[in-house]
Amino acid sequence: MGLFDRLRGEDHPRVAFIGVDGVPFSLLDDNPEEFPNFARLAEEGSAGPIDSIVPPESSACWPALTCGVNPGETGVYGFQDRENGSYETYVPMGQDVQATRLWDRVAEEGRDATVMNVPVTFPPQRNVQRMVSGFLSPSVEKAAYPNELRDYLSSIDYVIDADASLGHDEDKSAFVENANATLDKRFEAFTHYLEQDDWDLFFGVFMTTDRVNHFLFRDYERDGPNREAFLEFYRKVDDYVGRIRELLPDDVTLVVASDHGFTSLDYEVHCNAWLQENGWLSYETDDHEELADVASESRAYSLIPGRFYVNLEGREPRGSVPQDEYQAVRGELKAELEALEGPDGRPVAARVVEKETAFRGEHDDIAPDLTVVPNRGFDLKSGFGGHEAVFGTGPRNGMHTFDDASLFVDAPDVNVDDTDLLDIAPTVLDLMEIEYARTEFDGASLV
Repeated sequence: MGLFDRLRGEDHPRVAFIGVDGVPFSLLDDNPEEFPNFARLAEEGSAGPIDSIVPPESSACWPALTCGVNPGETGVYGFQDRENGSYETYVPMGQDVQATRLWDRVAEEGRDATVMNVPVTFPPQRNVQRMVSGFLSPSVEKAAYPNELRDYLSSIDYVIDADASLGHDEDKSAFVENANATLDKRFEAFTHYLEQDDWDLFFGVFMTTDRVNHFLFRDYERDGPNREAFLEFYRKVDDYVGRIRELLPDDVTLVVASDHGFTSLDYEVHCNAWLQENGWLSYETDDHEELADVASESRAYSLIPGRFYVNLEGREPRGSVPQDEYQAVRGELKAELEALEGPDGRPVAARVVEKETAFRGEHDDIAPDLTVVPNRGFDLKSGFGGHEAVFGTGPRNGMHTFDDASLFVDAPDVNVDDTDLLDIAPTVLDLMEIEYARTEFDGASLV
């Protein structure tokens, strides 16, 4: 038990959650000699692969993980979402998350939460002990609350995110150097506040793992030129997680989890190019760049990653598909997506999920009608820039997966079999002995 708890006479159990964005369980499990701290955590606690959500995209995953409910409740479906009743799109931020976060529940109990670098949390909340927002925040100065946190982070040259643009260079050395430096500062900031021991919930995310996976994962899986740089980076992640575990007081349970898995990328699939090529999508002008350019005769369009919308009359401003034809048109589109094959003859879609199967809640009005969960190797893109080819390649060689996300809990009595992302929030609350109604979550506690 920490000194601060002893002074205030409280004995509530506490949790430190460390997110490792996009880290597949198989990577850690297959290499115990490379990652001994994860291996020890699995042996002495509970660990296993878990499923992500549909779609397995970080902007949708982190709200779902931290709220314990699906995107139909959080209201966040991806990196780019559609305005209701409009072709306008927006990038979801923290204020767009419509469900209750874990740290809000902690605050309601009169307990303290330190929240660091979680995606989709900008601007920082002021009802928690301290918060620095993560991915897509404009600057540390604007992303950190209170002033003490802002000043400390600025003093150590903390950065919100690694510079992913460096990964576009053929020579990855500058990118790898930047990723390691970002990871180092994240660990420095995390340990600074972990050691203050004045929190009940510590919730911090290493997102640089996702960045490294996007540009180096195929090197790891297929023995590419950057394989050793990839492994060296992950040896550091393993070391940092081990050091965090060692410094935690006895009344703290460590939870380490990722939001989705990862695999090698073979083909980028330009979904709107495919829709256009197959007569589903057309544009009002030749110079089209965004969803608002969709023509009225279009029957469908796509948003990243693999979300497909019927251009429905009465829902979309220029909807062309009558309400009484919706099911038939959606079924036709689903069948064509299921039949789509890549250049290597493999099916692109592992499965095509209908709206009502994946999403339910008060905010399902902007949910996609169909979502494609791709087979490994097919990364679904949805730009509106008029790609000439449906299949192509880019600078990234790694992609997200629905399966093979990671969960480690430093407690032996946690059951991680048949688990998904939505089980994490109620599990954390149970570990902290905070009461809740089971109906508040789509998942269930693993304790």
